[in-house]
Amino acid sequence: MDSKSLHLDIDYVGTSGVILSPEQKAALQSSLVILKNNMKFHRVYFWGKILGIKDDYFIAQGVGTDEMVDRKTLYSKDCVQWHLLPPATEGMKKQSKLAKGRFTGDPSYEFEHVEIKKIYGEGEEVQEEEETITIKEEDRLASVIADIDEDVSIVPRGSFIKTPTGEIVQNRSFEGLDVLESAKLASFMHFRDPIRLPEKTLLQKSNLDRSLDFLDIIEEDIPKGSWSMQFERGSGLLTLRSLLWIGYSFYHVPGTRNFGAVYVGTGEKNRDLPFML
Repeated sequence: MDSKSLHLDIDYVGTSGVILSPEQKAALQSSLVILKNNMKFHRVYFWGKILGIKDDYFIAQGVGTDEMVDRKTLYSKDCVQWHLLPPATEGMKKQSKLAKGRFTGDPSYEFEHVEIKKIYGEGEEVQEEEETITIKEEDRLASVIADIDEDVSIVPRGSFIKTPTGEIVQNRSFEGLDVLESAKLASFMHFRDPIRLPEKTLLQKSNLDRSLDFLDIIEEDIPKGSWSMQFERGSGLLTLRSLLWIGYSFYHVPGTRNFGAVYVGTGEKNRDLPFML
């Protein structure tokens, strides 16, 4: 959700239970402008809020010219002071999955995970050793945000284009999807490096536009039915909610350039989804 129009656009996801107090809106509106100037970002997005037991984390993302590659994530607990999160590596993501339970709200808190390793000696001797792995909450926060972006961050088809140099930039000629196109899951794409697209045959790619269809469409997501689509205000507002990461809400106003998304939740993945459909 673009920080420039945050005070207006946040109302579009109000039916999903996403509400900011007037104090939080005012603080975010001013602090994100200062953040953009200080960090020399091209654009700043309000990403959402991860709910903790003691405190909540407000998340913002700053992007450079290439919106997919030049992306940095920051968090705040008071909507004023912003702290940069480390980039989520594969090792961090693997370790953070070992941490169970909700976030505490303290970035310096350390989760402990005990692993029991079996060491085989001579004959049938087996010794057990305990290994304690500590996971910092700040690292876990960075990993969860990266996982949510990987799994459910979406944009309408045509809103971003791939330039001949390989940069991914906003499409200035994008005028929004019409109501019929908005009703199709094939009109929305994952905003991350494509995974299924390179696996398609040349025949399947024959009707694709290389500058627009360079991302995976959400219609092919597994399991089927992991997205909930609703039209509100007649057909004046489309809302897409993820059932995999409960709390992720995407909105688009058909016929306009207005679209965005926000996540407000506990940062826990709904692993029971395949059994619920």
